[in-house]
Amino acid sequence: MCGRFTLKTPEQVRLDRINAFDLKDFVPRYNIAPSQNVLAVVQRDTEREATSLQWGLIPFWSKEPKGFINARVETIEQKPAFSESFQRRRCLIIADGFYEWERNGKISQPHYFQMKDQAPFAFAGIWDRWKTEGTAITSCAIITTTANELLAQIHHRMPVIIPPESYDRWLADDPRLDHLRDMLVPYPAAEMISHKVGRDVNDTKIDDAHLIEPVDAAVGVNFRLFN
Repeated sequence: MCGRFTLKTPEQVRLDRINAFDLKDFVPRYNIAPSQNVLAVVQRDTEREATSLQWGLIPFWSKEPKGFINARVETIEQKPAFSESFQRRRCLIIADGFYEWERNGKISQPHYFQMKDQAPFAFAGIWDRWKTEGTAITSCAIITTTANELLAQIHHRMPVIIPPESYDRWLADDPRLDHLRDMLVPYPAAEMISHKVGRDVNDTKIDDAHLIEPVDAAVGVNFRLFN
């Protein structure tokens, strides 16, 4: 699954063919959690738009605003909560790293994953709009798949990452699904890096740069990398 991620360098995000959008409104985030707003790219008719979506997809037909943060590739076409959004409302969710937890008995050790160049990237997402009297929530979920070789050392799932050359195909207003399935695969492990981080990331109220610093798990202390 994917339960926390970062967008620590919003100023480095490059969004081509996007309507006017002010990224200065986005501050560095080190602990983005479910129910919070995320930066996403959606296709509306012929226009591509960057927007904020609530993380935790609420199907339009739901009787109450309970959201799903992840959608599994294996069941996304069959589950009523996801199938229509997968067919008609796909999005890119912008990040530059994410956390996953290695379980060892009662202890869970968080790890931080990012691209080798630490640049922003895009999760495969789906979105929906839920309405009730006086309230409307536009929300999203991150699609997950089996882990690549790097992730598999600590967890069996990972978020689907869409490469830039596939953005157009993922966002296209095309209800046919056969041309999408080849994108719903583990991202190449050789293009990613990871390290252990401290357990402060478990607290959603903590959101600062020390969360992504490498940690010596044996003694439970952080250490800084120097150039």
